[in-house]
Amino acid sequence: MLFRGVDVHRSGRKVLRKLRQDMQIVFQDPYAALNPRKKVRSILTEPWRVHGMYDRSERWLRAEEMLETVGLQPDHLDLYPHEFSGGQRQRIGIARALALEPDLLVADEPVSALDVSIQAQIINLLEDIQTRLGVAYLFICHDLAVVRQIAHVVSVMYLGRIVESGTRDQMYRSPRHPYTQALLSAVPEPDPVVERVRRRIVLTGDVPSPERASSGCGFRTRLLEVAAHLCRRAT
Repeated sequence: MLFRGVDVHRSGRKVLRKLRQDMQIVFQDPYAALNPRKKVRSILTEPWRVHGMYDRSERWLRAEEMLETVGLQPDHLDLYPHEFSGGQRQRIGIARALALEPDLLVADEPVSALDVSIQAQIINLLEDIQTRLGVAYLFICHDLAVVRQIAHVVSVMYLGRIVESGTRDQMYRSPRHPYTQALLSAVPEPDPVVERVRRRIVLTGDVPSPERASSGCGFRTRLLEVAAHLCRRAT
C-alpha cells in the first residue's frame, strides 16, 4: 500500500509517525472506539500530545473548536463517552480523526452501527466537512445507497480483490461486472411500481474460501457454466 509514493508496510517507525499525521481513521463501532475511562477533553487532545503539538491551553482551545466543527458543544469536553448517544460518539470520533488536519480520512463502516436517522446526520456531516476542509475519504461501506450519496469514485471488491472501478455515475448506471450487477439489484427501491417490475439477480454456486483463492477470476464459481468457462479461459 502506497501513500504519497511511500510503502507504508515497509517504512520505519519515524516515517510512519509522520505519515500518520496525514492519514487518520474513523472506526466502525462508536461504542468501542472511545476510551470509557477518559473524558472527551483527553480523547481529543491526545493526538496533539502524541505528536508534541501546542501547549496545554491551546490544546484545550482547539478541542473546543473541533467539537464545534462536528456539531457538539464545548461543555461536552468534560463528559465521558457513556454520557453520549451513538451518533454523538461517532461525532467525537470524527473530531479526533480531524484533529491533526489529515489529507486522507479512512472511514471504516462509519454509519453501520447507527440508526437510519442518525446515519443521515453523520453522512451530511462528512459531506460538509469535506466541502470545508478538502479532506479526501476512503469510505468503506456495504450500504450501496450510502455509497451513492457520498462517493465520487467507487470500487467493488469480491474476496478481497477489486473487480470493478469507476465513477459513481458509471457504476450505478451501467455496471459491467456480474457481482456489481447483483449487488445493485439488491438495493431496495422506494417506488413500489419500479420495485414490482425490476429484476432481482440471485447468485448461485459456491463461495470459494478466501484462504485458498483459485487462479483466475475468483467469481467464476458463482456464474453459469458457459460464462464460467469463458471467464476461466479469459484469465
